[in-house]
Amino acid sequence: MKKDIHPDYHPVVFKDTSTGDSFLIQSTATSKTTVEWEDGNTYPLVAVEISSKSHPYYTGKMKFVDSAGRVEKFQKKYNWDKRKGEEGDTKEDE
Repeated sequence: MKKDIHPDYHPVVFKDTSTGDSFLIQSTATSKTTVEWEDGNTYPLVAVEISSKSHPYYTGKMKFVDSAGRVEKFQKKYNWDKRKGEEGDTKEDE
């Protein structure tokens, strides 16, 4: 392989901001923020909104973790909240 063309591959701590879980893996990601890990060493800290600890596919739970209002924007755009309300009213009337 050619030298000096690949990014530095090093241990990095990723923290899921929605659950608070952290995990240490090898990555090329960098960050100015650091954290002291369980082994006593200091590693770069990268904050992520969704990880395998909070994603519905991996958790099996259908919860929406939304920090930017994307779910509400989608519901408003397609009248999703009104559809659910109408279906609920129809079922209650029967």
